[in-house]
Amino acid sequence: MLEDKNTKVRIAFFVILVGISSMFAAVVTDHWAVLSPRVEKVNTTCDAAHFGLWRLCTKRIYIQEPDPKGKGCGPISLPGEHNCSYFKHFTSGEEAKLFEVKTQKEYSISAAAIAIIGVGFMILGTICILISFRKGMDYLLKPAGMFFTFAGLCIIISVEVMRQSVKRMIDSEETTWIEYYYSWSFACACAAFVLLFLSGIAVLLISMPQMPRNPWETCMDAEPETQE
Repeated sequence: MLEDKNTKVRIAFFVILVGISSMFAAVVTDHWAVLSPRVEKVNTTCDAAHFGLWRLCTKRIYIQEPDPKGKGCGPISLPGEHNCSYFKHFTSGEEAKLFEVKTQKEYSISAAAIAIIGVGFMILGTICILISFRKGMDYLLKPAGMFFTFAGLCIIISVEVMRQSVKRMIDSEETTWIEYYYSWSFACACAAFVLLFLSGIAVLLISMPQMPRNPWETCMDAEPETQE
């Protein structure tokens, strides 16, 4: 029975490792969303942008033919002059001029802070589950499961904050962006939520004491009462 429990924990931990990789990829990369202005004519340049929790990257693309999917600038995979800068509220100076919308600053700070809290929960859960592999330390599975569940909740909250951020930028008259789509970093964050949240719940269920198969097992295991 103990070996079966350990096998389940190891399988869940393997899935958690995939979720950890997805979460780190989402936090450190800059492809949460791709933004582009309207392009009215060809044979000209336009500035497309992609951003993450920390940086905004712009690319100046030369347009030779209109985008068949719309009137946006891109696709972002086309060659062009590439420039990245950290958000203005994380560094001093005149960086990230395209992100001077007040609401975007607030959204980005919130999303980054929540994601960092999620990374902290993820690290704590990893420490607990690694120690739980030692003999007699399986009681740490419960806090490990809770930490991974909280990490998943944090990253999905960060995803929603960033989604609202993009929506606010598109709707704002202070920016030139009119086209957008969510990219692979956003997909990594969503995958991290699913893997960490479900695996955290699974670890919690595995750590629970096993219920008897039928009510008679409890009665049969009970010690008989002694009559005086």
